[in-house]
Amino acid sequence: MRKWHREDHRAERGGWLRASVLGANDGIVSVAGLVVGVAASGASQATILASGIAGVVAGAMSMAAGEYVSVQSQADTERADLAKETRELADDPESELLELTGIYTRRGLAPELAHAVAVQLTSHDALSAHARDELGITEALRARPLQAALASAAAFAVGSALPIVAVLLAPAGRVTAVTMATTVAALFVSGGLAARAGGAPVLRGSLRVAFWGALAMLAAALVGRAFDVSV
Repeated sequence: MRKWHREDHRAERGGWLRASVLGANDGIVSVAGLVVGVAASGASQATILASGIAGVVAGAMSMAAGEYVSVQSQADTERADLAKETRELADDPESELLELTGIYTRRGLAPELAHAVAVQLTSHDALSAHARDELGITEALRARPLQAALASAAAFAVGSALPIVAVLLAPAGRVTAVTMATTVAALFVSGGLAARAGGAPVLRGSLRVAFWGALAMLAAALVGRAFDVSV
């Protein structure tokens, strides 16, 4: 007899992985775009650096707040649905049992077997059965607002460190070129890593992220160049 083995499914990483990828890419692109835009306007290197650091702080806080509010809304919806299901189970358990039986029948079980499964699962944990099979709420995919907020903010800060380092190390007058080249390379790598973690084609993920990042920096550079001022 084969031994039981633990399976690691990528869907279990959905919440924190999405927030981390979004945060890291947004950190790289937004701060790099800010730095490139300010540099293209003719600002001094000190002003470029100050603008970049301000962008890191504001961006990380914004990402954390946005993720928390968004995911908390999902958590509130899940909580309301579970409360409603709890009331229905208490008020009319027979109808809820029939509802669960119908769900399993539509999924392909014979009616008798579907009823037996519904009875067994209801006797074990009726709310969990309805949460999973009626509402689509599972423990692995439950909304976790704090986790999403922390993952997004931390990833943003890590990603945005790259353009800041590029500004610090770039020769005077070459901030724009060095930042853009460094950022595109980093986005290519981060896109590939994110695609690999999510089970998607690595090259396609790398090219997609790098392309949109380069486009964002180009737009920022054109805006900055339009002002053409020295600070």
